[in-house]
Amino acid sequence: MTKVRVAQLSCGPEYSGVQKEIDEAAAAVDAEIFYPDINLADIRRASNEFGLDVRSADLKLAIARGKALVEGKVEADAVFIATCFRCAEAAIVRNELRRYIHENSKLPVVSYSFTERTTAGTLLTRMEALTTIARRRALLAREVQEGTTLGVDSGSSTTKAVVMIDNEIAGTGWLPTTAVMKSAQDVISRALDEAGVKIADVEAIGTTGYGRFLVGKEIKADLIQEELTVNSKGAVYLADSQHGPSTVIDIGGMDNKAISVQDGIPGSFTMGGICAGASGRFLEMTAKRLGVDITELGPLAMKGTSGNVPMNSYCIVFGTQSLVNALAAGSTPEDVAAAACHSVAEQVFEQQLQEVDIKEPVIMVGGTSLIQGLVRAMGDLLQTKVVVPHHSQYIGAVGSALLSSGFIKGE
Repeated sequence: MTKVRVAQLSCGPEYSGVQKEIDEAAAAVDAEIFYPDINLADIRRASNEFGLDVRSADLKLAIARGKALVEGKVEADAVFIATCFRCAEAAIVRNELRRYIHENSKLPVVSYSFTERTTAGTLLTRMEALTTIARRRALLAREVQEGTTLGVDSGSSTTKAVVMIDNEIAGTGWLPTTAVMKSAQDVISRALDEAGVKIADVEAIGTTGYGRFLVGKEIKADLIQEELTVNSKGAVYLADSQHGPSTVIDIGGMDNKAISVQDGIPGSFTMGGICAGASGRFLEMTAKRLGVDITELGPLAMKGTSGNVPMNSYCIVFGTQSLVNALAAGSTPEDVAAAACHSVAEQVFEQQLQEVDIKEPVIMVGGTSLIQGLVRAMGDLLQTKVVVPHHSQYIGAVGSALLSSGFIKGE
């Protein structure tokens, strides 16, 4: 397999000890990290033309390298932009470089704000997505599912399975994730039964999610792929938005994903979050505190007003404390539910949606997309109508089933 050449534009990872983690993550997906070669004249010209008067020499170098990639002076398969989360100047450059490369080239790009504790494990999914886009553009461009395929999404909170037959969803299965393999086997059985087929009838299998490697190996999957590319493909398929630009938002149980998609192929993306206070886990805790099922939280929030309950913490512990204090002070459950939804949406907006270019349609997927209060809050912040397609909670399984059909004909 040919190594994917990933151009690194960065400031500070070698001083913080993070560079070896970046190199390790790249090596794990058979990618090669390199720094684009440029000369002093390129740096001076880039500083004048890019429009940012930065003080850091490393950031000036990163800008010049970015321009060299866009202008075709240096060849690369993908771009990884990394700066320290402590530096405001670096954050501005990182975001502008990401936008500049995304808008002026076809190179897949991911930007990342690292800390001294960043590990290869936290970078692995991002590197895997970059190499997948670079290697499998033809597969990712697939718009129609053919034959009988099975997709399994082994997530941190729930496990989902989907059977697709000739571009239609024929069967689904959904369960909370407990024992990874048992949960996968149970949802597969449910999806097969609903579709009226047997496992022997399945022509190709795809897996994604946190348990994708374990499940994929056990069920002999044809495609084992990270969530970023799979979810974006499933989202645009379900929303009937495979042509033109779109933005995919997936607020998960443990982390969140925001993906800028063009013609069904991810261009730039981000994932993670500062704290679980910006995830579906916080909404689960809110529902439990209010004494309602998570499926009831959305309708409850639709009846409330978020502004009636102050929320100003990124932390899941202090966020929960704010809700407890609000209830003790007489706030209604409806207002508390609305405030929790608004808090999660606001944090995703501030932490991650600044890292991608928001283009309509905005598609929300994953289990949290079924929480109406959260969808409303996100739409209010983005000042747009948010699309929640049918079967949005099965997004990873749908994407896996769709993409795995390429293996029937050996793509």
